[in-house]
Amino acid sequence: MKPAVTETAGVEAIVKDERGKAVADAVVSLTAPGAPAPAPRATAAAVMDQQNKEFAPLVLAVAVGTPVTFPNRDNIRHHVYSFSPAKVFEIKLYAGTPAAPVLFDKPGEVVLGCNIHDHMLAFVYVVDTPWFAKSKNGVVRIENLPAGDYLLHLAHYRQTAPIPPTPFSARADENVARAVALSLKPAPAIPPGTPPSTLNPK
Repeated sequence: MKPAVTETAGVEAIVKDERGKAVADAVVSLTAPGAPAPAPRATAAAVMDQQNKEFAPLVLAVAVGTPVTFPNRDNIRHHVYSFSPAKVFEIKLYAGTPAAPVLFDKPGEVVLGCNIHDHMLAFVYVVDTPWFAKSKNGVVRIENLPAGDYLLHLAHYRQTAPIPPTPFSARADENVARAVALSLKPAPAIPPGTPPSTLNPK
């Protein structure tokens, strides 16, 4: 008897704004309604750096149950916090790397700030699915997706309103293409003298 083979597919999402410009840092995740929940996968610690008085990356996407470390690579201290319902926490004034990572155990958007430097801002998107990725130059690719029916979810820290999930079918040995348009709020204002590298993503 031959071993069972899992049929897989791939998905490519093209994310653009209302003017047709490619959107960076959009988080695409896929769920399979009505299907058994996939087995949890091992989650290595993710990293949210602090360098040059900025968080890096601006947007971090992780699965539920992922620990995140917050190393401070500056020669000054930071005070990281979040009041978001998906994760309320704070790491009081510190330098170096805190001994314990922060466990992100609920799905949702987590907005990060620094109590010392008001311009510092970052976002952690916690998803309850193993199929997710962040857009680069407007493109998201998710591979090794079991064939079946899915909903495509899209989140961006500047979107003006929630976007209804997009249904699609993924067939074996097929790459599905999906185009998604976003209406975005203006980019955050940057205080004079603040490096703009993370606040104005391309």
